[in-house]
Amino acid sequence: MVIENDTDLPDTYPHADYQLRFHARGRGGSVHWKLEKGAIPPGLKLEDDGVLHGRPEHTGEFQFTLSVWEVGRRDEAVQKGFTLRVHSALMLNWKNYAQVQGNRIDGSVKVTNTTPDDMDLTFIVVALPPNGRAVAIGYQHFVLPRGVIDKELPFGDTLPHGGYVVRVDAVGEVAAKNVIYREYLQTASALQVTVGP
Repeated sequence: MVIENDTDLPDTYPHADYQLRFHARGRGGSVHWKLEKGAIPPGLKLEDDGVLHGRPEHTGEFQFTLSVWEVGRRDEAVQKGFTLRVHSALMLNWKNYAQVQGNRIDGSVKVTNTTPDDMDLTFIVVALPPNGRAVAIGYQHFVLPRGVIDKELPFGDTLPHGGYVVRVDAVGEVAAKNVIYREYLQTASALQVTVGP
């Protein structure tokens, strides 16, 4: 018996409907499939007939080994290892890391929508001083079309003298599917504005 599926399975993302049938070539009898080791993504289920289906709950790279055998021939089972990658549906990365320029903090991020759906995106950037009173230094609300890669979103504003941790939040909603995706970035340490009052 031979398992015909490629080792690398089609990628997916959290909360997406996923369905894949494993195929094996043998003598032509009914077959049974079983997870032998490793883990499939939480939210997915492997049926006895070789159908993997469900909605993955979170991102990650999942490696697992399946076995298959024909009815009455368990001792002739064959195994094969697989990898399934669950990518972030909404990705957020620094384009220009937040930095101080005089009495301003400026920067930009790249946002990517890897899903097959348009997202209603809210983008908020705040500068957090030690007293905890956040100052908004960026905001946008727009539709992020499906498949958009690395759309640049700039931010920045004038701030009083002091130290600020910059936090960037992106929230994407697909109302038709009742799904919300969230990603954030934050500076590793406080940025010091030394110019100004």
